[in-house]
Amino acid sequence: MTLLFSELGLTEPLQRALQAEKYERPTPIQAQAIPHLLAGKDLLGIAQTGTGKTAAFALPILQRLSEARVQPQRGTMRALILTPTRELAIQIGDSFRAYGRNLPLRTTVVFGGVGQQPQVDALNRGIDILVATPGRLLDLTEQGYVKYDRLQVFVLDEADRMLDMGFIHDIKKIIARIPAVRQTLFFSATMPPTIERLAGSILKHPVRIEVTPQATTVERIEQRVMFVDAGNKRALLAEILQDSAIARALIFTRTKHGANRVAEQLDRGGIRAEAFHSNKSQSARQRALANFRDGRVRVLVATDIAARGIDIDGITHVINYEMPNVPESYVHRIGRTARAGAQGIAIAFCDPSERPFLRDIEKLTRQPLTVIEGHRFHRTGQQAAPAEGQGRSERGHSGRPQNQPHRGNRKRSRGHGRNDRREAAPAF
Repeated sequence: MTLLFSELGLTEPLQRALQAEKYERPTPIQAQAIPHLLAGKDLLGIAQTGTGKTAAFALPILQRLSEARVQPQRGTMRALILTPTRELAIQIGDSFRAYGRNLPLRTTVVFGGVGQQPQVDALNRGIDILVATPGRLLDLTEQGYVKYDRLQVFVLDEADRMLDMGFIHDIKKIIARIPAVRQTLFFSATMPPTIERLAGSILKHPVRIEVTPQATTVERIEQRVMFVDAGNKRALLAEILQDSAIARALIFTRTKHGANRVAEQLDRGGIRAEAFHSNKSQSARQRALANFRDGRVRVLVATDIAARGIDIDGITHVINYEMPNVPESYVHRIGRTARAGAQGIAIAFCDPSERPFLRDIEKLTRQPLTVIEGHRFHRTGQQAAPAEGQGRSERGHSGRPQNQPHRGNRKRSRGHGRNDRREAAPAF
């Protein structure tokens, strides 16, 4: 029987806040982490996005800080959460405020791309919880606005994404300033050697929680691949977006220019779309997210900056218009759908030059993608689709059993046995 939040030792103000959010049962990482964190232990959490890890650390932090009844002093914070992107920092800050609505605690979020004075004013008043991106936090620190001597809890969130974005040196500078006696929480979706070494250097006898195998994809996401020449991707995208079942789609490109181009082409074709990437101003990015969240825009076209910076329920489809050249990015991209217990569909457009990327993704996730056939924009020479209703393919795109690795560009099997079926052109 799954635990209830009321069984995890959380105080009444936090339970009331959870009831207001209509949360009754913790996710696996919440059920496992909260008791250890309430006891003050360090934690190493290996968890994909969408597993509920923000509440896993926010709830015990709020409880422990409220029980201590310490008044924050000017320029200080009692808990620091470092996170890689502005969007994620804002979302974490919102979560702390929602869960802590019945507690007298101050939460502030600082990030770059906006004026610093409101952030400085908040720091000058003294805060309990600071959520920050590394660059802006270091900048404010060097200007003398931030003091770390009263820090009790340090959280490093999305550590592998920090590494990907080049923040590792900034993080080390910040760690060098914080008190040696503290509670440290370290979260990462994957554990490459650099991240493993960083975790080992800052954690003391941590509890290790791994809620899913490393680099596996969310089970509720149905993963599909469509083979198409690069020049036909635009037409294929326009065709499948005619399906009303695609209620809210997040589309990924590898470049900012590509995101702009795809969004503009869709908009000209009558499909409301906006681009989302790091060249956009903070206000433009927040406006695009709001439009996407509220349904004013059906499609958001993004680069990988959004792979962990978007936490929006109701994304029905993730479309990899361009395959990521880093296989871990695929996991983070498709993790934007199937959130909050929902189902989701991920579709990858794969042109001939991207076959090696597909091979690397399947090797990492240990799961072949289901081939979708029957669209007129597929590459010539693909096997014809089966009759409607034959169901999902039981083999990957190379015709192999699903437990065998992809072998690159070898010719696909064309057998006619029942295990060689491929999915017909679907209602997406």
